[in-house]
Amino acid sequence: MSSARGQANQKLYLARILLTGWRDALAAQQLPVQVLTEAFLPAIRQHLGDAYGWFLLEVSGSDAVGQPLPHNCGDLPAPAEGKVVAGEIREFQQLETTGWLATMLQTDDAVSLPATRSPGNLASAAPNLIGPDDAEAWLENLAVLFGRMSESLDEY
Repeated sequence: MSSARGQANQKLYLARILLTGWRDALAAQQLPVQVLTEAFLPAIRQHLGDAYGWFLLEVSGSDAVGQPLPHNCGDLPAPAEGKVVAGEIREFQQLETTGWLATMLQTDDAVSLPATRSPGNLASAAPNLIGPDDAEAWLENLAVLFGRMSESLDEY
């Protein structure tokens, strides 16, 4: 296992620890849900974003020494002349624009999922707070992607 993959796994592990603490604090019911979300969500996002950055370095074959950790595919160095962008990177680029990865990577510390409006109705529902289930889904989705793509990389 490469150093970058080891770092990614460490960040997933740290996010899982925070996720457990978040669930425990919610179960204790000593603080409002909003406060706990504001306390735990940014830290979990940071660890998951760092895990993603480390894995981007692994997939792209970039050396982490002397460069900041990427937070998205746009932060990666351009491929060497004559090299094409790896299929894994193209998949990540697509996931960064929509869906769960785009929500996870939000940098504005948003603590709610976008509210949806019913067609033909001017009212929209109150936004749903992002909770531990959402963060756990991000973590599990990253772990599955990392596993699948690692197997693909090992074949080359």
